[in-house]
Amino acid sequence: MIPESEPVKAPTDVRVGCCGLPLSLREYVRLFRVVEVQQTFYQPPAARTLAKWRAQVPPVFEFTVKAWQLVTHEANSPTYRRLREPLSEQEKRETGAFRATAPVQRAWQRTLEAARILQSQAILLQCPASFRPTSENKENLRSFIRRIRSDVQAGPQQGKITLVWEPRGEWNLEEVAELCLELGLVHGVDPLQQTPATPGLGYFRLHGRTGYRHRYSDAELEELRVRARAFTPCYVLFNNIAMREDARRFQELIQN
Repeated sequence: MIPESEPVKAPTDVRVGCCGLPLSLREYVRLFRVVEVQQTFYQPPAARTLAKWRAQVPPVFEFTVKAWQLVTHEANSPTYRRLREPLSEQEKRETGAFRATAPVQRAWQRTLEAARILQSQAILLQCPASFRPTSENKENLRSFIRRIRSDVQAGPQQGKITLVWEPRGEWNLEEVAELCLELGLVHGVDPLQQTPATPGLGYFRLHGRTGYRHRYSDAELEELRVRARAFTPCYVLFNNIAMREDARRFQELIQN
């Protein structure tokens, strides 16, 4: 866990963007250098679509990928309303919570394929609040990460992929820190609402201090800039109603 009093250093690699595209990809790449792909969470696009996206952006532009919901969320999640692929009743019982099942493994392989096509350096495993810190859930997470560890290692023509875990709900920071250290995960976190539990690479997701409709003040963006200094590299991804404008303002702040 990173203590609040840890000395900060000058940021050397802050990657600013949005969770999803608030405007066309062509316009977006003129403003930002990274985007967290949301479509892969609801229903991964076809490989040809992903390849088209990669071809439309400069080599330095980065896509991070949000893992398909079948890996992390159970079938009773409201997010499944946007799932286009039909599931059998048995598959519905086997999805989510990192279970050692065929649907979860298939969903992971689809996620990995998307990340490789997009040349992603990070995959986000975002959990619902219903994924509580029970012994069963912890063991499911451990087993899942061990099964996929070789998938994200660097190969002859493939870069290493960082696994980012964003737990929500009842998890305390000590539990998160211990699991991240044990499994080699990066803590995905809103640093204005919770202290990051892992050092080194930072992965910040700004959900809005008062909810999705929150617009960040200058003072809040300055606070965020200070917190980003402790991490290299540091992804700073806005996920609020004013994500485009707030990301632009923050990017200007760190460049001045």
